[in-house]
Amino acid sequence: MKNKIIQLTQRDTKISRRKLLGGAATAAVAIVQTAEGKNVQAALTQAQLSDDDPTKKLGTFPGEIGTRSSFEKLVKDPSETSSRSPLQDFYGIITPSDLHFERHHGGVPVIDPTKHELLIHGMVSKPMIFKLADLKRFPSVSRIAFLECSGNFRSGKETLRPQEICGLTSQSEWTGVKLSTIFREVGIKPNATWFLAEGGDAAVMTRSIPVKKGLDDVIIAYAQNGEAIRPEQGYPIRLFVPGWEGNTNVKWLRRIELSDQPFMTREETSKYTEFVNGKVRQFSFDIDARSIITFPSYPQQVEKGWIEIRGIAWSGRGKVHKVEVSVDAGKSWQIANLQEPILDKAHTAFRYLWKWDGNATEIMSRVTDDTGYTQPTLKQLVEARGETNGYHFNPITAWQIKPDGSVLFKPESFR
Repeated sequence: MKNKIIQLTQRDTKISRRKLLGGAATAAVAIVQTAEGKNVQAALTQAQLSDDDPTKKLGTFPGEIGTRSSFEKLVKDPSETSSRSPLQDFYGIITPSDLHFERHHGGVPVIDPTKHELLIHGMVSKPMIFKLADLKRFPSVSRIAFLECSGNFRSGKETLRPQEICGLTSQSEWTGVKLSTIFREVGIKPNATWFLAEGGDAAVMTRSIPVKKGLDDVIIAYAQNGEAIRPEQGYPIRLFVPGWEGNTNVKWLRRIELSDQPFMTREETSKYTEFVNGKVRQFSFDIDARSIITFPSYPQQVEKGWIEIRGIAWSGRGKVHKVEVSVDAGKSWQIANLQEPILDKAHTAFRYLWKWDGNATEIMSRVTDDTGYTQPTLKQLVEARGETNGYHFNPITAWQIKPDGSVLFKPESFR
């Protein structure tokens, strides 16, 4: 093969003797030219000489919509009623909009934003109907916060990924108008203590929410991560209730009614209630503090030596105060590093550098939020509640590290 002359930058001139000697990956030796004009010998790989070499053909031209690399296979895990985020594949705290978890009761409706209306009535001085354009004329707010389904826990087998264990949580930047702004516009009456939020899907999802929360930090959101909320997330508008269980964050919002008592709808009586020591607990809105290690986790493989343990932690009652990691099955705990920003009611990334000796062990994490609450074990949860039905379960999650480097979930029974 004839010698080729191509240009290299200065950093490319450091070519090892092994590369020059050839080997299976080397197809030829070429005379190459550095940025300074000097000719040196260099090895060309098969990729550089084949049709797979991206420098030998034009790439895709600019388009209307960006795409994810075909080499990245990030997908949600769908069922008939939900679709779970691939937590193990994320690197930061923001969930890509197309990978945000889904949970709906009657499918995703198709709603024309120009025709959609939000009615606010009941115990108000001035009942009003708002179009999307009307809501956008009010001062807007944005905040980064998580959303989580109250039934976000699975166990039962070793071959579960973080996505399958607790993938019904995601985090976005939410933009919209504060509900308190709209409440002032309609003039809620002093004795109004609850409001009903109703969705415009086939299930007509409804939940009762205290007015006190509505006046605090609730948003009527119309945007997510810089774009209009996607249909699966409630397009054109949804209620966003920071830190509270996902079902209160009513999507496809079409009606709000003010009252002096809760409405006792199906979704807060027969559903979304928990058994606690023989009684039924209702209106347990806050999401409890939780954490999970996302690397290493099933089905990932590790090697003996230094490993950066990574994961996320969150709390519906405030900020993450600290995360502790155990690498000896809970016998001892070490403080993990928290990645900034540490936001209120938001996923917070944590890291811990660990030197694995190659012996079988279990690794796990636990979070303490700024109220002083510490994430419990599953045994502690069951002992505190007695009979359970799976809502508001936030147990410490353990991963088994096998001597061959395989990683498996440690399942526990909670029923």
